[in-house]
Amino acid sequence: MDAIYFVATGSLLALLFALFMFLRVKKQPGGTSEMLRISEAVKKGANAYLKRQYTGVALFFAAVFCILLIMAFNGYLSFFTPFAFLTGGFFSGLSGFIGMRTATMANCRTAEGASKSLNKGLRVAFSAGSVMGFTVVGLGLLDLSIWYLILNAAFQNLPADERIMQITANMLTFGMGASSMALFARVGGGIFTKAADVGADLVGKVEVGIPEDDPRNPAVIADNVGDNVGDVAGMGADLYESYVGSIVSTAALAVAAGFGVKGVAVPMLLAAFGVLASIIGSFFVKTKEGASQKNLLRALRTGTYISAIIIVIAAYFVIRFLLPDQMGLYVAVLSGLVAGVLIGAITEYFTSDTYKPTQRLAGSSETGSATVIISGLSLGMLSTVAPVVIVGISVLVSYYCTGGATNFNTGLYGIGLSAVGMLSTLGITLATDAYGPIADNAGGIAEMTHMDDYVRERTDALDSLGNTTAATGKGFAIGSAALTALALIASYIDKVHQINPNLKLDLAITNPKVLVGLFIGGMLPFLFAALTMDAVGKAAQSIVLEVRRQFKTIVGILEGKTEPDYASCVDMCTRSAQKLMIAPALVAIIIPIAVGLLMGPEGVAGLLAGNTVTGFVLAIMMANSGGAWDNAKKYIEQGAHGGKGSSQHKASVVGDTVGDPFKDTSGPSINILIKLTSMVSIVFAALVVANNLL
Repeated sequence: MDAIYFVATGSLLALLFALFMFLRVKKQPGGTSEMLRISEAVKKGANAYLKRQYTGVALFFAAVFCILLIMAFNGYLSFFTPFAFLTGGFFSGLSGFIGMRTATMANCRTAEGASKSLNKGLRVAFSAGSVMGFTVVGLGLLDLSIWYLILNAAFQNLPADERIMQITANMLTFGMGASSMALFARVGGGIFTKAADVGADLVGKVEVGIPEDDPRNPAVIADNVGDNVGDVAGMGADLYESYVGSIVSTAALAVAAGFGVKGVAVPMLLAAFGVLASIIGSFFVKTKEGASQKNLLRALRTGTYISAIIIVIAAYFVIRFLLPDQMGLYVAVLSGLVAGVLIGAITEYFTSDTYKPTQRLAGSSETGSATVIISGLSLGMLSTVAPVVIVGISVLVSYYCTGGATNFNTGLYGIGLSAVGMLSTLGITLATDAYGPIADNAGGIAEMTHMDDYVRERTDALDSLGNTTAATGKGFAIGSAALTALALIASYIDKVHQINPNLKLDLAITNPKVLVGLFIGGMLPFLFAALTMDAVGKAAQSIVLEVRRQFKTIVGILEGKTEPDYASCVDMCTRSAQKLMIAPALVAIIIPIAVGLLMGPEGVAGLLAGNTVTGFVLAIMMANSGGAWDNAKKYIEQGAHGGKGSSQHKASVVGDTVGDPFKDTSGPSINILIKLTSMVSIVFAALVVANNLL
């Protein structure tokens, strides 16, 4: 397949552009020595956290590698699978690490840029976010290209149709490594960042009444560290896994649909053209001084929409050239792109303070924190309706326009392509997401170094925009997870049929094994969310007690005469996150295997379906409630409903505190849960088919 060389070129282009953006950010002035000192403290804390996390994750990967190797020796897996598992995890972790290093370098430079102009601050933060976005797509395509070439050489003696089937079947399994790394990065980073944030807010803002990011708060550095390890490194690993998972699952479905090498080439070429489209779009992100939130959002959306238009044009020629008799596939790609844009717009409507839902949520603070909580939950639940309808329409359009009514496998391939279409412009989409925590850190540095008020106003505007782009990014990630999961479920069923062609699966809902699997799968996201929420609560309690202790025992903190012990809070968050992320991660891996060994492939199929449906809805509800609570607080801080320090403001801080683990820990981690359970099920399919009680 000559197209693989074009894909490899696309990966190198993405990585070179990421390097260009990195050097551009590095050249920017970092500000005063005090700004550089705080930035270095954040960088040191983030590095210490990731070093400890990667050490623990390395032990997990070593253990799973040995298990997969034993399974390969017993004939349940290909010998390529254990090594594909390792590379998937390695590249996923590397993408998060590079993004985090760039973000910690860019925070002070963004603050310094904001002191010159709003546009300068926006450009620095967005350039740093672009490093994250293009590193993810570059490493993802590099991993795909390397494995395709290795497997093509390994199976070169097989007939063409059988060779491409073996290639896609083996490539599908390295998604488990990417999913596992993403889960650890997202859950561990989410626990860290929200424990620090909750601890800092509850004691600093509510009890003591000092501003957010005040240098007198002992948890303020840990809070800034958390923005990077959770919202940058965690998000990068998360979307790397979505990106790779959608491409390899669609490639596997292309073989099942009978499209062979050309069908496999389509999603890979779309991803490669997506790199070029994202690079072009990124040059259109700019704004004017004094821009409103709508103007800033329009600046980011312009780049995203231009990238999407380029993909619309490129996709037509890719499909016209490779599969001219299947132009319905082009409609499937368009449906995914449109669905992604619409989900982003819906999320923006429910979470941005420029629209009525969040403004009404801020108004509920007039009657206290209880009504803020009630209104926020209601908003989140209501916000699930439109994304579910959008994804549902996209699935139906993709399935029927590609001939699903007459050829089931062709329809499934169409659904897979819609997921690839949604993720094709990931380079710029992720850049707009990773931009948010960088702007948040810049605001913290502006506050801690007592920069002029107008600088903080600019960084607050960028931070508020970052909350909205982060919320839309999470909605985008969750929507793509739902489409990718549908493709992975289809790949799982196809994998079972490849293992045992004579096995007749009864997937009717009246089959008790399918029904019980549905119930277990429907429960799984709630169990996972409970464990992650509880983990944040436990970790936050220790930070609250530590901040209170320092305020009471260290003389001169509140007067600004003595510097708090920042390092103790960073260390406590790190240890708590590493310990408390184990249980949720094990649940995601063990339950699908246990269900399979008990009830066989039919029980697993039910579990995957139930997990996808409830996980999709629960993740959207939590992400949007949390984003709206956060922006409602910022809306009040801008002067609405009493402004900063008022009782309404304190009520909104309580809402924001509840929303923190919703939007930054549990919600975004659920979309990884959806895909990881599918990947685990695919990898262990042969074991389950050969060994199950029912």
